[in-house]
Amino acid sequence: MHHSPYTLLMNAVDILVFVAGLTLVLVTLRSAIYTFILPRSTRDVVTTTLFHLVRKPFAFLAKRASRYERTDEILALYGPVALLLLLPFWLLLLELGFMWMNWAVGVRDWQTAFTLSGSSLLTLGYSPVSSLPLTILSFVEATLGLILIALLIAYLPVIYGAFTRREQELIMLEVRAGSPPSALEMLVRAHRIGRLDALGELWATYEKWFADIEESHTSIAAVAIFRSATPERHWLVASATIMDAAALAASTLEIPRDSRADLCIRAGYMALRRIAAYFDVEALPDPRFPRDPISVTRAEWEAVRAQLGAEGLPLKADGDQAWQDFAGWRVNYDAVLMRLAEIIVVPPRALWGGE
Repeated sequence: MHHSPYTLLMNAVDILVFVAGLTLVLVTLRSAIYTFILPRSTRDVVTTTLFHLVRKPFAFLAKRASRYERTDEILALYGPVALLLLLPFWLLLLELGFMWMNWAVGVRDWQTAFTLSGSSLLTLGYSPVSSLPLTILSFVEATLGLILIALLIAYLPVIYGAFTRREQELIMLEVRAGSPPSALEMLVRAHRIGRLDALGELWATYEKWFADIEESHTSIAAVAIFRSATPERHWLVASATIMDAAALAASTLEIPRDSRADLCIRAGYMALRRIAAYFDVEALPDPRFPRDPISVTRAEWEAVRAQLGAEGLPLKADGDQAWQDFAGWRVNYDAVLMRLAEIIVVPPRALWGGE
């Protein structure tokens, strides 16, 4: 049987449009799987694109804020709004994908194909289906729409559960290290209540906390941009405070060496590096001081050391070696800390736990 060139062309166009629609649907499903189901840190182009688009107006307003408190207030809405828009974004992509497939299997009017797709996706049922291929597509689309809605509803408690666990430790840190927290205040308070020898318990606690935020802030990346209830409280500032306090205790204080401080620092900078990798921030593979500089100067460290001594904390006699040891710890997390501060918007000076 002979087919005209026009018929062959239309058949080819139908196949191309159907494949394009199917590809869009599969990309959307892949996005949902990567965002909510796959238990590993994997960037997804659809979710990332949406979050970048939503961020632009918030970043525009935040840059024009006169105070950090106002900046924090504006950016506090960014994470929830982006997460709220994720489901409609997925549903829109599904609707477009099935609209193209509806057109390819016989619905030649684009408005009718769009109406049929929307009716099926939202299970409204007011648009009639005239053939078996369209019926199959309608059933599949309705099922996928319900699955996506159920996924988001089911994972909201998981997201806010991870956020709550993180915030509970930040509140406890506020008790120990002030608001905003600082490594200096953390060590001074421990000394005042006679708990300097019990710091190892804190290092063990925060080693587990770092492991938790590494898992939650990479597998559910929206948690990383969720901000705390007050501007003085932030998970990145808390991370810097804890690691700086452990580094000062290990390098500067004349107290028995506790390997738990070393493990806490290592857990901290490993967590930050993996979170940073999700945001396309490349960490130094093997940072070394002084080859790789740090943002904390010798004068700033000396000022903190002097304040520790004034409060009666025991200091190591060799100041030069103590500085080298502290900088040797800080270099492991300094660069990635500062880069994350730019992305998540945290005052850089808040990331030196000595202030």
